[in-house]
Amino acid sequence: MEDSQTMSVNGLPGSRLTTVGKSTDIMWHVCSVGKVERQNLLKQKGCVVWITGLSGSGKSTVAAAVSHTLYERGKLTYILDGDNVRHGLNSDLSFKAEDRAENIRRVGEVAKLFADAGVICITSLISPYKRDRDACRALLPDGEFIEVFMDVPLEVCEARDPKGLYKLPRAGKIKGFTGIDAPYEPPSESEIVLKYNGEICASPDEMAAEVISYLDERGYLHA
Repeated sequence: MEDSQTMSVNGLPGSRLTTVGKSTDIMWHVCSVGKVERQNLLKQKGCVVWITGLSGSGKSTVAAAVSHTLYERGKLTYILDGDNVRHGLNSDLSFKAEDRAENIRRVGEVAKLFADAGVICITSLISPYKRDRDACRALLPDGEFIEVFMDVPLEVCEARDPKGLYKLPRAGKIKGFTGIDAPYEPPSESEIVLKYNGEICASPDEMAAEVISYLDERGYLHA
């Protein structure tokens, strides 16, 4: 719950000190260079492309393909990959349910900052729970959170198993693995669904083109 009181700070009446979470007596400072100015500088609009799906569904591969294609078009992106953020920002978190929720919350907050900077931020995380994805969506203005669901069956992901992770829960070596003994809640209203269609499955570049087409049609590739 947020408490606030109007204070006079640095001689400016009406400044507002607030309490947010465990932080008290803090105030939001407005920068003279705003979101619109940053977007005009970059000639694009900031947003978050949130790629979700099971391990082995191709999230990171599609994220890289989207980023590379947009780079070739002169657009600035940044990928927040689930494994990468655990090397630094979230290195203190485990894979317990409460830590996984905090992992998603932190990534959502960082992604929001990238979008505010005018960057097209691409996240690549399993993010198995709808409530956590919806909480990240709620951080952004309408339309700026673009959920991409990698709709790939478990048996296909397990057959691919690029990191050899599925073998561990099958052998009883780890618990709480998404898709095996922990749930994955598939999105029901994603902006983009990239489906696996057996032998004629689209290539990563083709999937990336679908995402980029969505961004282009909705004006994110133009200031």
